[in-house]
Amino acid sequence: MNARIILWSVTSALAGFLFGFDTVVISGAEQTIQSLWNLSPAMHGIVMGSALYGTVLGALVGAWPTDRWGRKPTLFWIGVLYFVSAVWSGLATDAWSFIVARFIGGVGVGISTVVAPLYIAEISPPGARGRLAGMFQFNIVFGILMAFLSNWLLRDVGDNAWRWMMGSEAFPALVYTLACLTIPESPRWLLDRGRVDEAKAVLRSAAPGATAAEIDRFAAQVRAADVAAAGHGSLLDPQLRRPVLLAFLIAFFNQLSGINAVLYFAPRIFEMAGLGEKSALLQSIGIGITNLVATFVGLWLIDRLGRRTLLAIGSVGYIASLGLTAWAFFTGHMAIVPACIFAFIAAHAVGQGAVIWVFISEIFPDHARAAGQALGSATHWVFAALLTTFFPQMVASFAPGWVFLFFTGMMALQLVWVWLSVPETKGVPLEEMQARLARHDRPSGDANNSGRWA
Repeated sequence: MNARIILWSVTSALAGFLFGFDTVVISGAEQTIQSLWNLSPAMHGIVMGSALYGTVLGALVGAWPTDRWGRKPTLFWIGVLYFVSAVWSGLATDAWSFIVARFIGGVGVGISTVVAPLYIAEISPPGARGRLAGMFQFNIVFGILMAFLSNWLLRDVGDNAWRWMMGSEAFPALVYTLACLTIPESPRWLLDRGRVDEAKAVLRSAAPGATAAEIDRFAAQVRAADVAAAGHGSLLDPQLRRPVLLAFLIAFFNQLSGINAVLYFAPRIFEMAGLGEKSALLQSIGIGITNLVATFVGLWLIDRLGRRTLLAIGSVGYIASLGLTAWAFFTGHMAIVPACIFAFIAAHAVGQGAVIWVFISEIFPDHARAAGQALGSATHWVFAALLTTFFPQMVASFAPGWVFLFFTGMMALQLVWVWLSVPETKGVPLEEMQARLARHDRPSGDANNSGRWA
């Protein structure tokens, strides 16, 4: 695997860093904002969910610029959206201005979950596709950690600490945007548009040791698969019924674990467990560190154990950690809540967190990959927005134990689904996966393919 592929993958995956930072940075400011603008619980939920509403829109429309203009220009412009959102959020003077600013950043987040994993999957060799596409998730959790750390470091800078927290994202957004100028367009997108010479130039750059015959053979395989899939690009096509259902359900269960509620409201959850405000912020940094370390483990395992196995392991971890959290709130054993939340984060990072964006990018054919990624992303963000909007009302209306017990039950359902329905995609070339899912096979992975590209 050429170093250029790694560099291009890392650059694209930096969109995930901004995703994670943008998603969580508001956790350090949300209580100050609620007090500053005297927000009701309902309005507070709207403010907290505003970025997620933008994310839903970005996920829904993300396939259009990704397919029409290409992967590279789309990656560049989401950096611009992140930058504008960060500066505007830090300067907002009222709740509605803040909502608009966060909405813009959310659009960038939504589109990034469509284009970044897709781009990496399209340039990666089969044997390393999980690790490379998984770097998007690693950067998400790294961004989450940096947001928690940034919030903690800026907590005492004065009455406007929350503005510095929100505006600090502008710096990594600018770095990422400029870095996108250095990556090439996806060769698969170029081949799909008939720009064969440009695609071959990218392939030669990605694999300098490849012979002209190897490059020609790969280009011919991709073009043949595109021809075979012609007329089957719509997600309503019967041949795509199984990938569509898989993408929807993995995204649905991802959010019904409660992960976004925990990340957004981590300091508040720790305060409900009896920790002081500053201790709660510090415990939030512990969440970020736990997430990062466990994500390393997930990325190390994803091309070894496979996607399906990691989902099963994560489901068991979810059930145990969420169940114990519910028990702690019911019985008053609050001392175990931080450890249970850390275990929950670890289960997510090894399981759903490591798998979701990789898996969705693997199960659709070239013609429908952007639309399929958009479907999975939109499902993820619709439920994230709903959960984040209603979580404050949920904990106000029900004892926290019942909320965490609900999440536990949903993860029990996820385990059943993984066991009965989820195929393994590890090591399977994208064109072969396309054929297998169309035949409704249950691929076991390990295709023993030694090709240079997915």
